[in-house]
Amino acid sequence: MKASFIAKKSTIALVVGSALSSGVSADTQIRVVPTQMVQGGNGLIQTPTARMREDGEIAINYTDNGEYRFWSVNIQLFDWMEATARYTDVRTRLYSPVESFSGDQTLKDKGLDVKFRLWEESYYLPDISVGFRDFGGTGFFESEYVNASKSIGPFDIHLGLGWGYLGTADDIANPFCKVKDSFCERPGGFSGRGGKVDYDQFFKGTAAFFGGIEYQTPWEPLTLKVEFEGNDYSRDRAGPLEQDSRWNVGAVYRYKGLDFSLNYQRGNTVGFGVSYQFDMNSASQIKYDEAPKSLMTRRAPSTLNDVNKTRLYNSMYYSGGFLLSDAELTEDSATFYGTQVDYRNNDEAIERLGRVIASELPDSVKSYHIIDSRAGLPMVDTQVDAEAFISAARYESVDADIKETYVRTTPTKAQLDAYDPEVISGAFYSADFFWNQSFGNPEAFYLYQMGAMLNGGYAFNNKLSVIGGARVTLLDNFDKFNYLVDGEEAALPRVRTRVREYVSQNDVWLDTAFLHYKDNLSENVYGQVYAGYLETMFAGVGGEILYRPVDSNLAYGFDINYVKQRDPFKQLATEDYEAITGHASVYWKPEFLDGTQISVSVGQFLAKDKGVNIDFAKRFDSGIVVGAYAAFTDVSSQEYGEGSFTKGFYISIPTDLFLLEPAKGRGLFPWVPISRDGGQMLRRPVRLIDMTEIRSPFYD
Repeated sequence: MKASFIAKKSTIALVVGSALSSGVSADTQIRVVPTQMVQGGNGLIQTPTARMREDGEIAINYTDNGEYRFWSVNIQLFDWMEATARYTDVRTRLYSPVESFSGDQTLKDKGLDVKFRLWEESYYLPDISVGFRDFGGTGFFESEYVNASKSIGPFDIHLGLGWGYLGTADDIANPFCKVKDSFCERPGGFSGRGGKVDYDQFFKGTAAFFGGIEYQTPWEPLTLKVEFEGNDYSRDRAGPLEQDSRWNVGAVYRYKGLDFSLNYQRGNTVGFGVSYQFDMNSASQIKYDEAPKSLMTRRAPSTLNDVNKTRLYNSMYYSGGFLLSDAELTEDSATFYGTQVDYRNNDEAIERLGRVIASELPDSVKSYHIIDSRAGLPMVDTQVDAEAFISAARYESVDADIKETYVRTTPTKAQLDAYDPEVISGAFYSADFFWNQSFGNPEAFYLYQMGAMLNGGYAFNNKLSVIGGARVTLLDNFDKFNYLVDGEEAALPRVRTRVREYVSQNDVWLDTAFLHYKDNLSENVYGQVYAGYLETMFAGVGGEILYRPVDSNLAYGFDINYVKQRDPFKQLATEDYEAITGHASVYWKPEFLDGTQISVSVGQFLAKDKGVNIDFAKRFDSGIVVGAYAAFTDVSSQEYGEGSFTKGFYISIPTDLFLLEPAKGRGLFPWVPISRDGGQMLRRPVRLIDMTEIRSPFYD
């Protein structure tokens, strides 16, 4: 088999070389569009390719392959990096031999893959990528690989070298063996309690070649595939599988955003799958909204006394989405205090407001100040040069740019002192739906909880208020959730693993009820203190301070909290467990990684373990944000339990992607593979980094 494969590989190389020497340009031919492989990620059938899609593209996949079923999500985070999260259903294994715990449910496993482009394809050279499959977890399919892809007309040719799962066929001596003897053998199993990255296994053990060809047929929806595997299926989690051939063949049919795949693997197995793909950069929703006010026929009033203030203020809300709370008009300047409630794009919001203001104020007013407030505190002053704005809005110059007619700054002390809203106290309320979900549980693969969050409170002024929220569960299946504690002596306080007692025993639960005070302490510095029932599981007192300049890529914060665990069976009571928890945090938007924010928090967690929580978020042009976080503390893997350390993923979607009119707000969809007690942060009801978002927008 090895000799046969080498001959085949030589043939592939000859085909590539002949095509290149004949002057075929990949740029002038039909190109193969990358599609998803069985386990998720750009690839052939069972093997990955070096290909990347456009950044922001996401693929949601399901495949069925005999002993395995795979559910995966593949995201192109950057044009040089893709990531895949996957659940594997092993049909030949039970989740647990203990019937009272998980019954006859089959074994489920989580996996994460990542791939990086090392070299982008050029006229002569191929795409070259390096990847890591199932690198954090129990390592069902743990592999490392380097591969190359070259496009030649309607053909896409791939060749790679794999280790681990992709290298069990042992086609070639591991080249790293010649560098160091430790690379000759691959350690078995996984470290800790699963979930850790086993760096000591990377590129070790047997190695094998893999590769294949994709052909874009003249019929555009259809792509054909043939591949040669590097895996011999002797070490599969489903048990050793029969392999009659290392050659697999398949086809993919595209219909709009859907890819339907059919394949024949191992010489004995038929597989099929479906993939839904869309672009998170271009995702949008048609809006039924009036056009920004035209200034082409502007007829401004002669003096300030002629201004129709009622019409101006109403138009600022109905045409500009600006809820006015105070205004100061003078002969040469106009200052408006309020909150933007409709338009999440700041440039769109300012242009709309500027056009409304310019149409209603006289030419003597040389500057407009639009001061956006959050939680009753003025936060950003957008200073508009009236003359330049009007000129740009009337297209009086071919290179006119409205964005260059205004700047964003911190409100001055004089502006803050002048802020005197008529309404600073009163009751407020709101209602939202919530959806909690959990995947891969032993009792049921999918657990869910749906209901309504009823929020309300009373503001004594723009700084002091009392706030509360009640959770009303309408539909859930958490009664299947058997897990209360590990089947072993607990090394950590039960700060999160008692979740079932809170969510399944109380259809109505007082989530929060607290007194809250916040203030602008000095230029760029904000502070808050709070006391009461702070979240579902904890009550206490705390405070936070945040330094955040306008439009800065850096912000710094510190919070400290004293908390007691709430009694899950008595809404207003607390238990004996108490802790001091708090963190020093840095929030950074690196310029070299477009549309990203990295948050690092160092301190003490709820279980009194000490360490760091790192959050990485990527924002796409549509406003969709995907992120991941992990906490590393002084708790060992054995003390932590299954998963070895806290980690999770989330996607945040702007509300207006689902609405036909402009709107602000977001929906958050989290995924926490395994939640244990180490590395757990207090879910503070108000975070200053969120409250001051308008000062340096990332989510909005």
